[in-house]
Amino acid sequence: MLFRNLIKRLQTGEKVGITSICSANEFVIRAAMIHAKERKYSLLIESTSNQVDQFGGYTGMTPEMFKNYVFSIATEVDFPTNEIVLGGDHLGPNVWKKLDANVAMLNAKEQIKAYANAGYEKFHLDTSFILDGDEPINGKLPPEVATLRAAELCEIAEMNYSSEQKPVYIIGTDVPVPGGAFDNEEIIETTTAEGLEQTIELTKKAFYSKGLEDAWNRVVAVVVQPGVEFSDTKILQYSRERNRELISKIEQYENIFFEAHSTDYQKPEDLRKMVEDHFVILKVGPWLTFALREALFALSFIETELLKYRKDFVLSDLISTLDKEMSANPRYWKEHYKGNEDEIEIAKHFSYSDRIRYYWSNSTVQKSVQKLLNNLNSVEIPDTLISQFLPNQYAELRSEKITKNPVDLINSKIFEVLSVYHVATGG
Repeated sequence: MLFRNLIKRLQTGEKVGITSICSANEFVIRAAMIHAKERKYSLLIESTSNQVDQFGGYTGMTPEMFKNYVFSIATEVDFPTNEIVLGGDHLGPNVWKKLDANVAMLNAKEQIKAYANAGYEKFHLDTSFILDGDEPINGKLPPEVATLRAAELCEIAEMNYSSEQKPVYIIGTDVPVPGGAFDNEEIIETTTAEGLEQTIELTKKAFYSKGLEDAWNRVVAVVVQPGVEFSDTKILQYSRERNRELISKIEQYENIFFEAHSTDYQKPEDLRKMVEDHFVILKVGPWLTFALREALFALSFIETELLKYRKDFVLSDLISTLDKEMSANPRYWKEHYKGNEDEIEIAKHFSYSDRIRYYWSNSTVQKSVQKLLNNLNSVEIPDTLISQFLPNQYAELRSEKITKNPVDLINSKIFEVLSVYHVATGG
């Protein structure tokens, strides 16, 4: 229903879009639901192929478990589950890139089956990855191979989807790296108009070859590289001029639009331009947990200033706890952060890539976060400390829009990002 309504509005000439929440973080999901409830809009929440799969992914959740997890948060905040659309991001052989192509695709098909059985309504079919045994051309998988694999995954989804309301699909062979990453903006090549046309036509041909004409009619968007990215320290901003030909080409296709990845940290005015230029699905993830990290670090500084001399309190030591856990298990950041020791230490805490987001689900870190919240809930936080460490939230507090409850302060910080997207998408 969400996408059906979106298409209808777009057909009337409205410049509107949808924000895709790409995060499994409980704070982020809860804040997104509260924000959507207050502003009365439906919510698109997506799990990524490495987060959630038939084996549990790095979150330990299968698609069915993730759905139940999201719905349990919805029950907690009284958000209607029929206003939630679940999507799967980068579904395909991403996690199994180093395996033989046949084995990787078998795993990918089982992954798609699990997502379909769980009733997900949006599938981003991402088969752009080079697998063991593939023969790339100029460093990329031949589009004929990628599009045929996408059709194979779509076929599995269609076979295993039980709901009368069939899912929508996102396609694309020129897909930005999951999570956002670039070393040098000069090597970021925007998708060409010819490349876009080739992707759409080859995918349509592959779908039709498998009798998936009806599924093709539910392809609502294609992922391209519009030159929008971020790295540890840099943001590559959207350029309308750079994408003129791409924009003109998509206008030749009825009811197919763009899905934009790695839109985190874009300027509000550029996000709005993207929606006006047919990037109707704006995906955001690291920026949301970046805001969460800012809020939690600020609360940790407040806790230290407020309670460091109190003998009746044990401090949460949140930041040092994170440092210890990140050092003990460096798999989520070690291959991503480059530079000297000082630069790496800064990146671990403050990088745009926000690799610290992988550690909020760590049980030791969770206990530290809960200790922080309990400590601050047990005392009266002076307005002046909120002003010092969370100035925007101080302004909201003075306007009586929020309370001093630390979770209110966290939500408000995450709302800052959500509100940018809500305005950009025409909310």
